[in-house]
Amino acid sequence: MRLLIALALLACAAPWSTPAVAQEEEAAMLLVAHPSFRDLDYRQSVLFAAPGPNGGHVGVILNRPTRRSLSSLFPEHEPSKKVMAPVYYGGPFSPRTVVALVKTDAAPGAGAMQVMKNLYMAFRVHTIDQVIESRPNDARFYVGYVGWRPGELKAEIERGIWSVLNADLEVVFRKDMEGLWEEMLQQTRRIRARYEDRGCGESEGYPCSTYAAAFAGNFSKVMREPR
Repeated sequence: MRLLIALALLACAAPWSTPAVAQEEEAAMLLVAHPSFRDLDYRQSVLFAAPGPNGGHVGVILNRPTRRSLSSLFPEHEPSKKVMAPVYYGGPFSPRTVVALVKTDAAPGAGAMQVMKNLYMAFRVHTIDQVIESRPNDARFYVGYVGWRPGELKAEIERGIWSVLNADLEVVFRKDMEGLWEEMLQQTRRIRARYEDRGCGESEGYPCSTYAAAFAGNFSKVMREPR
């Protein structure tokens, strides 16, 4: 049985129904959770996030590998056995939806959204099926994802929930995610120290208030606002 049939039985709900391309490649970002952010879904997490066509953002948690393989989820789908990486927990939104980040220089199928150069995000069942069959190890597969309404992610960054780093393909497809959050956190702290020495980075598009919120205060009770 093709994965197409198996996935069709899930309660899949993509965050949009039409294909779209991010307006700016550099708009994709890595989000590093503040050390005091205690939400269980996001504690010590690193997320990949990119603009969606509705003015919001969409992304996945990068450093939550599960112990399940794609073939264990779909044992009757022979091509799934070619996928060597584990399935990742992508986030709490639509937890029965399979999402793929695909490393390719062209759209891997209908409805795939280009999120940065040589990287597409796919939600549609047909497209994910094609990716597994044609380029299984050029993709990461996630169960669930994370979504933000227009302006919501900006507000969370200003509240200090996330520190922001440039998106990096090597990080997205890193083989061993253990220690990723600690490494990214240290990187944000080095950036903070550099900006404290030179002044805030408003000339580079990062207001002082964002840096102050991202690195100061006690956020132990901060939670993502309920949907």
